[in-house]
Amino acid sequence: MQMEPAGFTKNDLAKYPFLKETARYISPLDLQIEDLTSSGMSIVLQRAEERVTLAITDLMVRPLTDEAGNKYVIKDLEKELVSFPVALLLVSATDNSLIKKRYALAEAKQATSEFNMESKEKLLKIAFDFNWKIALTVDDTFDFVLHFPDFLRNASHMHNAKWKLINSILFKGNVYLKTPDVVRLLQEEIRRRIEKRLDSAQLDRFPPQIDAIADKLKTLASEHLAQSEADFPKVVVQEAFPPCINALYEAASKNHHLSHMGRFSLTSFLVNIGMSSEAVAELFRTFSDFNERLTRYQVEHIAGERGSGTKYTCPQCSILQTHNLCKNRDDLCRRIYHPLKYYQIKVSTVPSKEAKPQK
Repeated sequence: MQMEPAGFTKNDLAKYPFLKETARYISPLDLQIEDLTSSGMSIVLQRAEERVTLAITDLMVRPLTDEAGNKYVIKDLEKELVSFPVALLLVSATDNSLIKKRYALAEAKQATSEFNMESKEKLLKIAFDFNWKIALTVDDTFDFVLHFPDFLRNASHMHNAKWKLINSILFKGNVYLKTPDVVRLLQEEIRRRIEKRLDSAQLDRFPPQIDAIADKLKTLASEHLAQSEADFPKVVVQEAFPPCINALYEAASKNHHLSHMGRFSLTSFLVNIGMSSEAVAELFRTFSDFNERLTRYQVEHIAGERGSGTKYTCPQCSILQTHNLCKNRDDLCRRIYHPLKYYQIKVSTVPSKEAKPQK
């Protein structure tokens, strides 16, 4: 498979600011960190802050619709182009690993949502930007063939059986894929590139205005993302579980079926309130599809004990509602946005004798 030059439009660069060509386009501007606080850059700085804010609160970087409910259209390509590297600096200024990972994922998700409207030829160009050895195929069943090292590098982070090389169509060192599979693999590649750029964007000092925005973003993240274990007691208090988590916990205890999102929500909630990975894995032992090695791996991955070391947070209430996991809402549910916040509030009202020691 032969590599080809990319060649993107200015609109492409604004939609996909992680591309190498975007950096080359911006480079002649010779922006300095001190320039960000000038009056002429205020609109760019505002857009950059919006990108990071949306990533923290909604895991996206721009609204999907405008005020009239129409598909969002980039009106100022220059502002959008420059706001990406500025957003990277804002995220780096927070010096918060959770914000960094969430921002990288939000940018990757936003990009791949746009991929669904692109031609296969455009996806091919984007893949070339990552030096993938990939080509279109004339096969009626598949759309692309991808060299297996590129496949493995990105699929290794996915635990669904479909991403195992043994379950893929492999011929002469190439994996045969449909377009949605290529899009999903590109999401992983984009996320890693942005995380790498965030690491390289770290500076020793930032202007006071940038530090002030970073502090505001850290406060926002503390309100919307997971609380640390230090915020919770050293015992697990089931009586303080929010109704949705309690329903999942009871279902698991009685060996009732849980969806993938249900299992993830329950597991991430329990490890974040301090339950050990061993205790969480034991909860699933009676399930018909229980595999001790795989279950332990998945739980430990969510707990941040494997892989990148990132502890995953329980999905917020709006996401649980989307997946029909919001059950038996009470008055407290209507005042909070996250199951961990519910637990944090409720646990202080439960008599200590009802608390169960951590296993």
